[in-house]
Amino acid sequence: MDGVLNKLKNLDAYPKVNEDFFTRTFSGGVITVVSSLVMLCLFFSELSLWLRMNTISELSVDSSRGEMMDINFDITFHKLPCAWTSLDAMDISGEMHLDVDHDVYKKRLQADGTPIDEGTKHSIGPENIDLMSKDKVDENGTACGSCYGAQTATQQCCNSCDEVRSAYRKKGWAFTDPQGIEQCAQEGFSKALQEQAGEGCHMWGAISINKEAAFAHPLPCCEQGGWQCPFRTWQSFQQGNMHVHDLVPFPDKNFDLSHTITKLTFGTGYPGQQNPLDGVFINQTTSSASQAATGMWQYFLKVVPTMYSDVRNKTIHSNQYSVTEHFKRAEIQQGQNMPGVFFFYDLSPIKVQYREEYKSFTHFLTSVCAIVGGVFTVSGLIDSFIYHGQKAIKKKVDLGKQI
Repeated sequence: MDGVLNKLKNLDAYPKVNEDFFTRTFSGGVITVVSSLVMLCLFFSELSLWLRMNTISELSVDSSRGEMMDINFDITFHKLPCAWTSLDAMDISGEMHLDVDHDVYKKRLQADGTPIDEGTKHSIGPENIDLMSKDKVDENGTACGSCYGAQTATQQCCNSCDEVRSAYRKKGWAFTDPQGIEQCAQEGFSKALQEQAGEGCHMWGAISINKEAAFAHPLPCCEQGGWQCPFRTWQSFQQGNMHVHDLVPFPDKNFDLSHTITKLTFGTGYPGQQNPLDGVFINQTTSSASQAATGMWQYFLKVVPTMYSDVRNKTIHSNQYSVTEHFKRAEIQQGQNMPGVFFFYDLSPIKVQYREEYKSFTHFLTSVCAIVGGVFTVSGLIDSFIYHGQKAIKKKVDLGKQI
């Protein structure tokens, strides 16, 4: 048994020195205090890193095509009436959402930005909408309004101005003379457009579209079918492969498209998300791009699918985007570059995944040991260098040698 114990003593990597042989110096005391402070600072720094949540990012191929995606927006047009403003959306597959009004709010504003009303909400679901109303002719032979040649086999009656406009749009016809339509004249359609001149409009809400390249916009435009999302003035219709907006009913075609984008997001937000268009303000009068002229305000967005997982394994499927801005002067007489605010967006095939996690305790323990051992070793080397240096200098002085 004694032999085993002696062998273990021989394996001692930390031999002890009798205290009688210790030599304590002033420099050693200073180095000990400084190294202890350094170890404490590094320890608390490592402790804060261990307690802090880390976000890890990874890239992968996005395989979730064909799903639906929500676009949340909050835009204010400072000099564009709500009666002149509407929203269209069309994806790359050709699916159209004309005059979108589901889950969209509009609030009329005075010229100084003061709200005129509390806002109007339309909530009719995310499905494609048949804008034609049901047949107004009942079994008793109730009077049926004319559709002015735009009637179909399933829709013979147009008893309101909106129904006539919808029937025209279904046919792909331009709605050029509201005063010549009896229903519109009775409802004072043109008068309503003129009464809101000079007002602003706050539009916000959400639309659900296919997860494909697309566009949305508010204002009058005439563009080839593509991937965009425009806000525009007046009702739109489809003529062949042309997406057309009428300007004829408006008393003033010099539209001021000054606007503020309070929010524009694709899907649900996640912690730390930053959207480059949030808070953007465009003043058409003072902008160096437009030089006070009306035209097409275009925002080209590259949307990147994003998945965020927190420490509780709760996953948020969202999107982030980058943006490039461009302005084209309107050429209304030539039917080109019609005024509007357009959001052209395309989806990236790459998905970004964020994952929250904390460092493990073993990682923290390893770092602490490295801090203590490293500082202790370095301070020992410094102390040894100073001690032996002082000893060598003193020895030479004692021998009468000058350095």
